[in-house]
Amino acid sequence: MIRDLRDWLEEVKKMNDLQVVEGAHWDKEIGGIIDLYQRKMGLPALMFDKVPGYPSGYRVLANSCTSLKRIALSFGLPENTNELDLVMFWRNYLKDFKKIPPRLVETGTIMENVSQGKDVDIMKFPTPLFHELDGGRFIGTGCMVLMKDPDTDWINYGAYRVQIYDATTASVMISKGKQGHIIMDKYFKMGKPCPVVIVAGMDPLLFMMSGMEIPYGVGEYDVCGGLRGEAVDIISGPVTGLPIPADAEIAFEGFIHPDDTIKEGPFGEWTGYYASGVRNQPVIRVQSLLHRNDPVILAAVPAAPPCDDTYYRGFLRCAAIWDEVENAGIPGVKGVWAHEAGGGRMWTTVAIKQMYAGHAKQAGLIASQCHAGAYANRFTVVVDDDINPADMDQVVWAMCTRTDPREDVEILRGCWSTALDPMSYPDDKHVINSRLVIDACRPYHKLDKFPKTCESSPELKEKLIKKWPELFPPEILKQIL
Repeated sequence: MIRDLRDWLEEVKKMNDLQVVEGAHWDKEIGGIIDLYQRKMGLPALMFDKVPGYPSGYRVLANSCTSLKRIALSFGLPENTNELDLVMFWRNYLKDFKKIPPRLVETGTIMENVSQGKDVDIMKFPTPLFHELDGGRFIGTGCMVLMKDPDTDWINYGAYRVQIYDATTASVMISKGKQGHIIMDKYFKMGKPCPVVIVAGMDPLLFMMSGMEIPYGVGEYDVCGGLRGEAVDIISGPVTGLPIPADAEIAFEGFIHPDDTIKEGPFGEWTGYYASGVRNQPVIRVQSLLHRNDPVILAAVPAAPPCDDTYYRGFLRCAAIWDEVENAGIPGVKGVWAHEAGGGRMWTTVAIKQMYAGHAKQAGLIASQCHAGAYANRFTVVVDDDINPADMDQVVWAMCTRTDPREDVEILRGCWSTALDPMSYPDDKHVINSRLVIDACRPYHKLDKFPKTCESSPELKEKLIKKWPELFPPEILKQIL
């Protein structure tokens, strides 16, 4: 059972899947090495230690989620788990949606070092300047931003970027429509400051849940408990009372006051651009800091895809969209893929077995607007069930040969987006986008008459593979089937 980041690291070391880097500077060097390593998914995780100017043991972990086997480890799945296994695992969880509330404990390793008031210094950690053109240092990338709904006491956390400025000043950028923004606005409308906790190092499972569209009113801690099969241990923050993972690496808490803002950014984001520029964002006035001995910052650095910030989300978002489309009453869904080139959000492909006229367009419209699929989506493509939605060659082929631009393309305007989307409009306060829903299925009215596909039959393929096994070892079959 993995209960914290240290447990996870021990397992990764056993897998010989951790690369330790010593002496890299926080100013561009750490971020540059991370970016080079995440150009290819499947390379080792990176642990940066002995950062110049900081104590040995004050570390930064990155690229934790750029490997399928490390993602599988985080969910307690076998090392040989493949992409479809992970999608189906998450689908099966969503069907039962078992939840176990967190367990309040008196203390934890996060309390090995506790400071308040004038003793707080959030600059004591080797927070990197991740991208060359970033406007500052962001301790919050692979993070949890914890808040409590003032109406219901629902505990929510999300992964929002957090910039640091001095010993007790940080900022948080939350796109409108996200659950954290909704909660924060509730406090502001009441004329009250919003209590908040930033957790900057934790079990990667906790982090991955912070980046998912968990239904409104459901606590991410409860979901993590359900996935683990046991409750997540938490302690009460000494200032806010908000629940902090008892064995997290770093956490600081404070308050966001109405109309208290600071210039934030720019920051290279998951869309691959410094799209949001420099804007005023809410300030966190930090009042307490907790951290373990030899603390580790967990970094999930966004950049032009593929990157650590988006790779894992694709698998989980596929399952969530699939589930929500089926729950909307759409039958015949055979597969969903959120393509990495779109940051796991901007391109969604849905494969269906057509059952009636209009079925494909219905599936596409729902997939583009359901909660898991709507945020910053740009293209939603629906294909027949003979197309692998994760194979872009097949998807583009279907679009080229089965789409009639006169009939099969719908443009939706005024949809939910973010300032991180470089094509959003019309202004900073009212951010929306438009998107395409493309029917790339064979026309339903002539399914029986549509030309047959020119490829070997399944029977012939099976016969040839059995007859010449030396031509088709497992590594070849994985690529061609």
